[in-house]
Amino acid sequence: MAGLRPYKSFVRVVVQMPTHVSKIASHRFRTVVATSEQLRNLCIEYNEVLLSQARVIAACNALHSVEVRFCRWLLQLSDRANSNTVALTQEFLAEMLGVRRTSVTAVAKIVHDHGVINYAHGVIQDRHKLEQMSCECYQTLLDQSAVPPSIFGQV
Repeated sequence: MAGLRPYKSFVRVVVQMPTHVSKIASHRFRTVVATSEQLRNLCIEYNEVLLSQARVIAACNALHSVEVRFCRWLLQLSDRANSNTVALTQEFLAEMLGVRRTSVTAVAKIVHDHGVINYAHGVIQDRHKLEQMSCECYQTLLDQSAVPPSIFGQV
């Protein structure tokens, strides 16, 4: 298709939980997006949500303690997995939170001692309490990720 330049993505993908995926060559996807107004609009809305979430998370990382960010992150992962079981290593959690592994150990113990998680088994035992221990950024991210119902009828 005329006007489409070769594109190289500089995105690093990290899979956080078991899942099934599909892939499409970027040039084919870009061609389809160029010919579909509905898909193009969906991609634009997705990018707007993604950028908005990146701003919230950047502010959260700068302003909030590792404890509340740990809780926010567990809630987000639980939402994405649609499960109260989150099986991750302390090393991975440390990387996601931008802290040392020892910090994750200390925070997990605090959250565990509040009866919120069973850290040994990766189970969220009290989601309501976990939400209370998280910062307001979790709700902000939920609000921003809501997709307008009108989109679903257009694709």
